Amino acid sequence: MTDVDEPLVTFKDLAVSYGLVQALAGVSGSFLRGPTGLLGPNGAGKTTLLKTLLGFLKPDRGGMTAFGLDPAKEPLEVRRRIGYMPESDCHLPGMTASAFVAFAGELSGLPRDEAISRAHEVLYYVGLGEARYRTVDTYSTGMKQRVKLAQALVHDPDLLLLDEPTNGLDPQGREEMLTLIGDIVTRRQMSLILCSHLLRDVERTCRTVIVMNQGSVATAGTIAELTGPRRQVFDLRLKGDPSGFVTDLKDKGIECRESEDGYRVFLPEDRGPEALFVTARECGVQVRHLRPGAESLEDVFLRALGEGGES
Repeated sequence: MTDVDEPLVTFKDLAVSYGLVQALAGVSGSFLRGPTGLLGPNGAGKTTLLKTLLGFLKPDRGGMTAFGLDPAKEPLEVRRRIGYMPESDCHLPGMTASAFVAFAGELSGLPRDEAISRAHEVLYYVGLGEARYRTVDTYSTGMKQRVKLAQALVHDPDLLLLDEPTNGLDPQGREEMLTLIGDIVTRRQMSLILCSHLLRDVERTCRTVIVMNQGSVATAGTIAELTGPRRQVFDLRLKGDPSGFVTDLKDKGIECRESEDGYRVFLPEDRGPEALFVTARECGVQVRHLRPGAESLEDVFLRALGEGGES
C-alpha cells in the first residue's frame, strides 16, 4: 500500500461516553483521502467522532490516529492539519472578515504576515474579496457561511471538516457553496469530511460515505458500490386510490415508498415487475408509469438505519 492509499484517519474499537451515556460503542473504520460524507440521524455519534478526532474527547477504549498521530496525545498537532467549518456561527463580534480569517490563520500556526496574506487570498477565493473589510456581523447568512469556509481554508489544511455547510442557504446560495466544495475537491485536491442531513449534497460532492446509527457504523463504502445493483428498483405512478395497492405490496414482502411524483418500489430477487401489475389489477388501480431506477444514497441511508425493508 502506498502513502496515497493510506487512510488519513483510522479508528478501531473506539468507545466514548458522556458520563453513563455511551455515544460511541466500539466503532471501527477510516476516512480515506478525498471527499467522504458522514451521515446519520441526530444522536448517531457523528459529532462525538469529530470531537474525538479534534482531540476534545478522550476514548474510553480503542483508539484513533490522524496523519499518523494520536489526537488524544497530540491534539494541537492534529488540529494544525485540520480545517473546521462548524455548523453554528463562529465569528467574533466587531471583527472584519479579513481580520477574523487572519486571526484563525494565526491560531493554526501561521506567522502573522503570512496569515494576513492568506486571509485575503481565501476571501477572494470564496467570493468575499470586495466585502473583506466589512464586519462579519453585517454579512448575510450566505456570506457568513463563506467566511466560515474561508477560516477553515486559510492555513491550507490536509483535511477539511465541513459541518452542514449549506445550512440556511437559499437554492442559489446552496448551489454556489456546493460548486466551491466541488472545486476544493477536484482542483485543489483537498480531502474533506462532509456532515450533512441533505443526502443530495453528499451524493453530489463525495465519493465515499460512512453512515452512523446509535453509536455504531451502520454501513460504509463508496457511493458507487453502495448504490449498485443490490435490489430491483422501479419508479411507479398510479391512477386510482393507491392505499390498498401499497398495503398489498407490503403484505407480499415488497417495499413501496412514496416519492416526489409517485412511488419507488424495491423488488426482491425472486420477484419481477409483473407482480406490480397483478397487484394493481387486484386492487382496482392502473399502472400509468413504470420505469427501472437505481438505488439512491437516501435508499442506502434508510436501509442502513433499518427503515428500508429487506437488504
